[in-house]
Amino acid sequence: MTTQETHPIVELTDEALQSMLKRALWITAVFGLLASAAVAIGSNWRNGAMLLTGAAISAASILEWRHLVRVFNARMDRQRTPTSAAAVVIFFVMRLAIFAGVIYGSLKCFQGSVVALLFGLALAVMSVGWEAIRLLRN
Repeated sequence: MTTQETHPIVELTDEALQSMLKRALWITAVFGLLASAAVAIGSNWRNGAMLLTGAAISAASILEWRHLVRVFNARMDRQRTPTSAAAVVIFFVMRLAIFAGVIYGSLKCFQGSVVALLFGLALAVMSVGWEAIRLLRN
């Protein structure tokens, strides 16, 4: 006779998810600053600025996802949403357009390495992935 254990993600609370995203935000910000400084010193300021731009967009994206998760969880739990769901979605789409403009502007102004920008953008994926694995292991 076997017993089925529930998957840890099923028991994930809203507070645990919010704290995971908050830790991922801090990881992204700290690693973004440290890595961009290291790249600026080791390579040149243009590449450091590109990495910092990508890291800033990554951090802002995690912050945006925290807001979206809060609204969606409130809707699913049939609670009063913290802000209007339509406004959050509209601002989400607007921020995507702003991020695209910032990426385009950084490529034109800094003329640094696209790879540095991509590494900065990937910081969000890496930090959220790291925190998700850490959360599921506990």
